[in-house]
Amino acid sequence: MTPVARRMFQLLEPICLVTFFADECNEELAALGHRTYWDGYFASRAAPLGRVPAQVVHAAFYSFAEGEVARHIPSAWETIAPEASVAARVRGSAASLRRILGDELAGSAGLVRAADLTTKAATSAPTEGRVMYAGMRSLAVPDDPVARLWHSATMLREHRCDGHVAALVGARIGGTEAHVLSALDMGIHPPESFGRIHHLPGKRLAEVMDGLRERGLVDTDGRFTDAGRETKQRIEDLTDELAAAPYNALSPAELDELTAELEPLTATLVAAGSR
Repeated sequence: MTPVARRMFQLLEPICLVTFFADECNEELAALGHRTYWDGYFASRAAPLGRVPAQVVHAAFYSFAEGEVARHIPSAWETIAPEASVAARVRGSAASLRRILGDELAGSAGLVRAADLTTKAATSAPTEGRVMYAGMRSLAVPDDPVARLWHSATMLREHRCDGHVAALVGARIGGTEAHVLSALDMGIHPPESFGRIHHLPGKRLAEVMDGLRERGLVDTDGRFTDAGRETKQRIEDLTDELAAAPYNALSPAELDELTAELEPLTATLVAAGSR
Protein backbone atom coordinates (compact mmCIF):
# COMPACT_ATOMS: atom_id res chain seq x y z
CA MET A 1 0.00 0.00 0.00
CA THR A 2 1.18 3.52 -0.80
CA PRO A 3 1.96 5.37 2.45
CA VAL A 4 -0.34 8.30 3.19
CA ALA A 5 2.53 10.79 2.93
CA ARG A 6 3.53 9.45 -0.51
CA ARG A 7 -0.04 9.59 -1.80
CA MET A 8 -0.48 13.13 -0.52
CA PHE A 9 2.81 14.12 -2.16
CA GLN A 10 1.56 12.74 -5.47
CA LEU A 11 -1.68 14.70 -5.15
CA LEU A 12 -0.23 17.98 -3.86
CA GLU A 13 2.99 18.28 -5.84
CA PRO A 14 1.29 19.35 -9.12
CA ILE A 15 -0.32 22.22 -7.18
CA CYS A 16 3.09 23.42 -6.02
CA LEU A 17 4.74 23.01 -9.41
CA VAL A 18 2.78 25.85 -11.02
CA THR A 19 5.18 28.17 -9.16
CA PHE A 20 8.09 26.83 -11.20
CA PHE A 21 6.49 25.75 -14.48
CA ALA A 22 3.70 28.24 -15.24
CA ASP A 23 4.28 31.81 -16.43
CA GLU A 24 2.30 33.87 -13.96
CA CYS A 25 4.63 33.59 -10.96
CA ASN A 26 7.70 34.46 -13.01
CA GLU A 27 5.85 37.42 -14.54
CA GLU A 28 4.86 38.72 -11.10
CA LEU A 29 8.45 38.43 -9.85
CA ALA A 30 9.84 40.05 -12.99
CA ALA A 31 7.39 42.92 -12.59
CA LEU A 32 8.92 43.60 -9.16
CA GLY A 33 12.31 43.99 -10.78
CA HIS A 34 13.91 40.57 -10.40
CA ARG A 35 16.22 40.29 -13.38
CA THR A 36 16.15 36.53 -13.95
CA TYR A 37 14.06 33.48 -13.14
CA TRP A 38 16.64 32.38 -10.56
CA ASP A 39 16.72 35.78 -8.85
CA GLY A 40 12.97 35.45 -8.33
CA TYR A 41 13.20 31.80 -7.32
CA PHE A 42 15.80 32.30 -4.60
CA ALA A 43 14.37 35.62 -3.39
CA SER A 44 10.80 34.36 -3.03
CA ARG A 45 11.44 30.85 -1.73
CA ALA A 46 14.08 31.92 0.80
CA ALA A 47 12.23 35.04 1.92
CA PRO A 48 10.36 33.33 4.82
CA LEU A 49 13.79 32.79 6.44
CA GLY A 50 14.38 36.54 6.59
CA ARG A 51 17.43 38.37 5.24
CA VAL A 52 19.84 35.53 5.95
CA PRO A 53 23.20 35.20 4.15
CA ALA A 54 23.74 32.94 1.17
CA GLN A 55 25.39 30.28 3.34
CA VAL A 56 22.16 29.78 5.29
CA VAL A 57 20.02 29.54 2.16
CA HIS A 58 22.55 27.12 0.64
CA ALA A 59 22.33 24.93 3.75
CA ALA A 60 18.53 24.99 3.86
CA PHE A 61 18.01 24.33 0.14
CA TYR A 62 20.79 21.71 0.19
CA SER A 63 20.67 20.59 -3.45
CA PHE A 64 22.41 23.51 -5.14
CA ALA A 65 26.09 23.44 -6.02
CA GLU A 66 28.54 25.59 -4.09
CA GLY A 67 28.30 29.23 -5.15
CA GLU A 68 24.97 29.00 -6.97
CA VAL A 69 22.93 30.61 -4.17
CA ALA A 70 25.49 33.39 -3.70
CA ARG A 71 24.89 34.57 -7.26
CA HIS A 72 21.38 35.62 -6.21
CA ILE A 73 21.33 36.07 -2.42
CA PRO A 74 21.46 38.67 -0.91
CA SER A 75 21.63 40.81 -4.09
CA ALA A 76 18.05 39.85 -5.07
CA TRP A 77 16.83 41.54 -1.88
CA GLU A 78 18.82 44.75 -2.16
CA THR A 79 16.07 46.70 -3.93
CA ILE A 80 13.10 44.36 -3.47
CA ALA A 81 11.85 43.54 0.02
CA PRO A 82 11.53 39.81 0.77
CA GLU A 83 7.91 40.38 1.76
CA ALA A 84 7.15 41.74 -1.71
CA SER A 85 8.67 38.66 -3.32
CA VAL A 86 6.57 36.38 -1.12
CA ALA A 87 3.38 38.24 -2.05
CA ALA A 88 4.24 38.10 -5.75
CA ARG A 89 4.86 34.36 -5.49
CA VAL A 90 1.43 33.81 -3.93
CA ARG A 91 -0.35 36.01 -6.50
CA GLY A 92 1.33 34.39 -9.46
CA SER A 93 0.88 30.83 -8.23
CA ALA A 94 -2.80 31.35 -7.43
CA ALA A 95 -3.37 32.97 -10.83
CA SER A 96 -1.78 29.96 -12.54
CA LEU A 97 -4.01 27.57 -10.63
CA ARG A 98 -7.14 29.52 -11.54
CA ARG A 99 -6.23 29.58 -15.22
CA ILE A 100 -5.35 25.89 -15.44
CA LEU A 101 -8.25 24.63 -13.33
CA GLY A 102 -10.83 26.87 -14.95
CA ASP A 103 -13.70 28.67 -13.29
CA GLU A 104 -15.71 25.56 -12.44
CA LEU A 105 -12.99 23.72 -10.51
CA ALA A 106 -11.32 26.83 -9.10
CA GLY A 107 -14.63 28.04 -7.71
CA SER A 108 -15.92 24.68 -6.55
CA ALA A 109 -16.93 23.65 -3.05
CA GLY A 110 -14.54 20.72 -3.46
CA LEU A 111 -11.55 23.05 -3.84
CA VAL A 112 -12.60 25.00 -0.75
CA ARG A 113 -12.85 21.78 1.24
CA ALA A 114 -9.48 20.60 -0.09
CA ALA A 115 -7.94 23.91 0.93
CA ASP A 116 -9.42 23.65 4.43
CA LEU A 117 -8.19 20.09 5.00
CA THR A 118 -4.77 20.76 3.48
CA THR A 119 -4.39 23.78 5.75
CA LYS A 120 -5.43 21.75 8.79
CA ALA A 121 -2.67 19.26 8.03
CA ALA A 122 -0.08 21.87 7.05
CA THR A 123 -0.47 23.89 10.25
CA SER A 124 -0.37 20.94 12.65
CA ALA A 125 3.15 19.47 12.55
CA PRO A 126 6.06 20.27 14.88
CA THR A 127 8.56 22.73 13.41
CA GLU A 128 11.66 21.51 15.26
CA GLY A 129 14.40 20.63 12.79
CA ARG A 130 12.27 21.91 9.88
CA VAL A 131 13.85 25.18 8.82
CA MET A 132 12.00 25.79 5.56
CA TYR A 133 8.71 24.54 6.97
CA ALA A 134 9.08 26.76 10.02
CA GLY A 135 9.69 29.72 7.72
CA MET A 136 6.50 29.00 5.79
CA ARG A 137 4.57 28.55 9.03
CA SER A 138 5.58 32.09 10.02
CA LEU A 139 3.62 33.51 7.07
CA ALA A 140 -0.07 34.37 7.18
CA VAL A 141 -2.33 31.81 5.53
CA PRO A 142 -4.26 33.48 2.66
CA ASP A 143 -8.03 33.85 2.91
CA ASP A 144 -8.68 33.16 -0.77
CA PRO A 145 -9.31 29.38 -1.15
CA VAL A 146 -7.14 28.96 -4.27
CA ALA A 147 -4.24 30.86 -2.73
CA ARG A 148 -4.77 29.00 0.56
CA LEU A 149 -4.62 25.62 -1.19
CA TRP A 150 -1.37 26.58 -2.92
CA HIS A 151 0.13 28.04 0.28
CA SER A 152 -0.72 25.00 2.41
CA ALA A 153 0.40 22.53 -0.25
CA THR A 154 3.69 24.43 -0.40
CA MET A 155 4.01 24.33 3.39
CA LEU A 156 3.66 20.55 3.20
CA ARG A 157 6.17 20.44 0.35
CA GLU A 158 8.74 22.32 2.43
CA HIS A 159 8.02 20.05 5.40
CA ARG A 160 8.71 17.05 3.18
CA CYS A 161 11.83 18.67 1.72
CA ASP A 162 13.23 19.29 5.21
CA GLY A 163 12.77 15.61 5.99
CA HIS A 164 14.30 14.60 2.67
CA VAL A 165 17.38 16.67 3.47
CA ALA A 166 17.64 14.91 6.83
CA ALA A 167 17.40 11.53 5.07
CA LEU A 168 20.12 12.53 2.59
CA VAL A 169 22.41 13.79 5.33
CA GLY A 170 21.92 10.56 7.26
CA ALA A 171 22.84 8.55 4.16
CA ARG A 172 25.87 10.81 3.52
CA ILE A 173 24.49 11.84 0.12
CA GLY A 174 25.29 15.44 -0.83
CA GLY A 175 23.12 17.69 -2.97
CA THR A 176 24.80 16.94 -6.28
CA GLU A 177 24.99 13.23 -5.44
CA ALA A 178 21.25 13.31 -4.73
CA HIS A 179 20.62 14.64 -8.24
CA VAL A 180 22.70 11.82 -9.72
CA LEU A 181 20.67 9.22 -7.83
CA SER A 182 17.42 10.89 -8.88
CA ALA A 183 18.53 10.97 -12.51
CA LEU A 184 19.33 7.26 -12.44
CA ASP A 185 16.02 6.54 -10.71
CA MET A 186 14.26 8.34 -13.60
CA GLY A 187 16.18 6.33 -16.17
CA ILE A 188 18.43 9.21 -17.28
CA HIS A 189 21.85 8.09 -18.50
CA PRO A 190 24.44 9.36 -18.32
CA PRO A 191 23.20 10.95 -15.09
CA GLU A 192 25.54 13.91 -15.63
CA SER A 193 23.18 14.98 -18.44
CA PHE A 194 20.36 15.62 -15.95
CA GLY A 195 19.08 19.18 -16.29
CA ARG A 196 19.69 20.07 -12.65
CA ILE A 197 23.43 19.35 -12.87
CA HIS A 198 24.52 19.23 -16.51
CA HIS A 199 25.75 22.84 -16.34
CA LEU A 200 28.23 22.11 -13.55
CA PRO A 201 31.97 21.96 -14.35
CA GLY A 202 33.03 18.60 -15.77
CA LYS A 203 35.69 18.23 -13.10
CA ARG A 204 33.10 18.60 -10.34
CA LEU A 205 30.76 16.05 -11.93
CA ALA A 206 33.65 13.61 -12.40
CA GLU A 207 34.53 13.95 -8.71
CA VAL A 208 30.94 13.22 -7.72
CA MET A 209 30.72 10.15 -9.95
CA ASP A 210 34.08 8.88 -8.74
CA GLY A 211 32.95 9.24 -5.12
CA LEU A 212 29.75 7.30 -5.80
CA ARG A 213 31.77 4.57 -7.52
CA GLU A 214 34.16 4.34 -4.58
CA ARG A 215 31.17 3.81 -2.30
CA GLY A 216 29.78 1.11 -4.59
CA LEU A 217 26.61 3.06 -5.41
CA VAL A 218 27.22 3.29 -9.17
CA ASP A 219 29.17 1.01 -11.47
CA THR A 220 31.93 1.78 -13.95
CA ASP A 221 29.31 2.67 -16.57
CA GLY A 222 27.65 5.19 -14.25
CA ARG A 223 24.57 3.08 -13.58
CA PHE A 224 23.00 1.97 -10.31
CA THR A 225 24.52 -0.94 -8.46
CA ASP A 226 22.21 -2.96 -6.21
CA ALA A 227 23.63 -1.03 -3.26
CA GLY A 228 22.94 2.28 -4.98
CA ARG A 229 19.37 1.33 -5.77
CA GLU A 230 18.82 0.16 -2.21
CA THR A 231 20.29 3.40 -0.84
CA LYS A 232 17.96 5.48 -3.01
CA GLN A 233 14.96 3.44 -1.86
CA ARG A 234 15.92 3.78 1.81
CA ILE A 235 16.12 7.54 1.40
CA GLU A 236 12.70 7.66 -0.22
CA ASP A 237 11.14 5.40 2.41
CA LEU A 238 12.57 7.52 5.23
CA THR A 239 11.40 10.69 3.48
CA ASP A 240 7.85 9.30 3.43
CA GLU A 241 8.11 8.32 7.08
CA LEU A 242 9.36 11.77 8.10
CA ALA A 243 6.65 13.46 6.01
CA ALA A 244 3.77 11.68 7.74
CA ALA A 245 3.31 13.87 10.85
CA PRO A 246 1.04 16.58 9.34
CA TYR A 247 -1.50 14.01 8.20
CA ASN A 248 -1.93 12.66 11.71
CA ALA A 249 -4.10 15.73 12.30
CA LEU A 250 -6.69 14.35 9.87
CA SER A 251 -9.08 11.53 10.67
CA PRO A 252 -9.30 8.57 8.26
CA ALA A 253 -12.54 10.00 6.95
CA GLU A 254 -10.94 13.40 6.38
CA LEU A 255 -8.00 11.80 4.58
CA ASP A 256 -10.41 9.97 2.29
CA GLU A 257 -12.32 13.20 1.70
CA LEU A 258 -9.13 15.14 0.97
CA THR A 259 -8.01 12.50 -1.51
CA ALA A 260 -11.37 12.56 -3.28
CA GLU A 261 -11.42 16.37 -3.51
CA LEU A 262 -7.81 16.63 -4.70
CA GLU A 263 -7.99 13.95 -7.38
CA PRO A 264 -9.89 15.98 -10.03
CA LEU A 265 -7.76 19.06 -9.32
CA THR A 266 -4.52 17.10 -9.60
CA ALA A 267 -5.65 15.28 -12.74
CA THR A 268 -6.32 18.61 -14.46
CA LEU A 269 -2.95 20.01 -13.41
CA VAL A 270 -1.06 16.88 -14.46
CA ALA A 271 -2.77 16.90 -17.87
CA ALA A 272 -1.61 20.51 -18.31
CA GLY A 273 1.89 19.82 -16.98
CA SER A 274 1.20 22.40 -14.23
CA ARG A 275 1.78 25.05 -16.88
